[in-house]
Amino acid sequence: MTRRPSHAIKPFESYSPPPRVPPPDPALRPPRRPPSHEFRTDRPEHPLLGFDSHLRYSRRRGGWRGALALFGPAFVAAVAYVDPGNFATNIAGGAKYGYLLVWVVVMANVIAMFVQYLSAKLGIATGLSLPELCRQCFSRPVTLGLWVQAEIVAIATDLAEFLGAAIALNLLFGIHPFVAGVITAIVAFGILALQTRGYRRFEVVIAGLFAIVFLGFLYDLASVSPDGGEWARGFIPDFAGTGSFVLAAGILGATVMPHVVYLHSSLTANRIPGRDTEERRELLRFQRFDVFVALGLAGVLNMALLVVAAALFHTSGDTDVTTIKQAHTGLQELEGSGAGVAFAIALLASGLSSSSVGTFAGQVVMQGFIDRSIPLFVRRALTMAPSLVVLAIGVNPTIVLIFSQVVLSFGIPFALVPLVLLTRRRSTMAALVNRPWTTASAWIVAAMIICLNGVLLVRAIVG
Repeated sequence: MTRRPSHAIKPFESYSPPPRVPPPDPALRPPRRPPSHEFRTDRPEHPLLGFDSHLRYSRRRGGWRGALALFGPAFVAAVAYVDPGNFATNIAGGAKYGYLLVWVVVMANVIAMFVQYLSAKLGIATGLSLPELCRQCFSRPVTLGLWVQAEIVAIATDLAEFLGAAIALNLLFGIHPFVAGVITAIVAFGILALQTRGYRRFEVVIAGLFAIVFLGFLYDLASVSPDGGEWARGFIPDFAGTGSFVLAAGILGATVMPHVVYLHSSLTANRIPGRDTEERRELLRFQRFDVFVALGLAGVLNMALLVVAAALFHTSGDTDVTTIKQAHTGLQELEGSGAGVAFAIALLASGLSSSSVGTFAGQVVMQGFIDRSIPLFVRRALTMAPSLVVLAIGVNPTIVLIFSQVVLSFGIPFALVPLVLLTRRRSTMAALVNRPWTTASAWIVAAMIICLNGVLLVRAIVG
């Protein structure tokens, strides 16, 4: 007799399907981020592989390799502090007044560290960017006004950064400015394409471009052999008449870059979300060090720019160097073609990196303030169109840089004041709320920068 296998089909039995589970109510679902959010910071890039938090997963390698995974946002923000606009300001200061304003560059850098630290802390404490918090905490008309001015500032800043990269290509290869602008646009699109592979690759490329700028100016600094004694005396606060005071005010006034204040809070908001207060404090310690290193290197670069101009032009009596092209020509004539090439390559890396960061900042601004977004490549095309027009019609680059700085000065209060207001609120920051002395220092810094920029804005308009 043949036995029926155990897996054979059993005779038909009555079957009742399992009860149908109704779909969840859409109103109860958590809000979904738009698919065009550039850094995909709303979720980790990889599974947690058994770790109980994102922070523990990121530090799974231990030691410096585990810590390195937490660094990066401050380097993205730091490239804005070595953009082509800063090139022109520091070159003019060094050529005109020598080493006199070294202390101003140092003070400006300390202020920049403080402001960017507050922005990073806001993102870690709340999981939201500064524009998103403004939309939640302020009225609709105020939020719309903040958005409009932030978009104008982002476009004007991007104009100078894009123009700087095009000038660098022109200096390196003699390419017509408009063609150089088109090439710059193609490369910028390539950098932006990295955001589809995750935030880490974008950060690495931006940090690499930052390193190129740094090495370029270290080469130029070594080439000119500055006077160590005069350089050391430059750390002592001093002025040489009204002109040096105005230029110092310009350097301090341009310390804060509004678009990267918005961006930095977004980069730290959900990049590695903290599970509890202790993890958020740990993340904040790493970000504090990240800001110190990245902005410290940016400060060294700005100081190198001023010192190179002082050693090369002020010492030789050529104190009227005020443009990027004049500085490049002077470097080639006095120190050889190598110094000129290093300067142009550093300018190119600065323009490409700061322009890409500016585009990301614009996306964060729109998405945060009005909860809308457009494809990143469309935004890049829209913001670079004015730059290509400027290059096509042959507008003086110095005029464009001055215009950019004026618009930048106009937007600084609208980034600083909300930042200080929100970081002092315990209901917003919880355990990471500012201490009283931190808030007092922030108000002093904000008032000083706003007043200096008000004076410079009036002088620019009247003059």
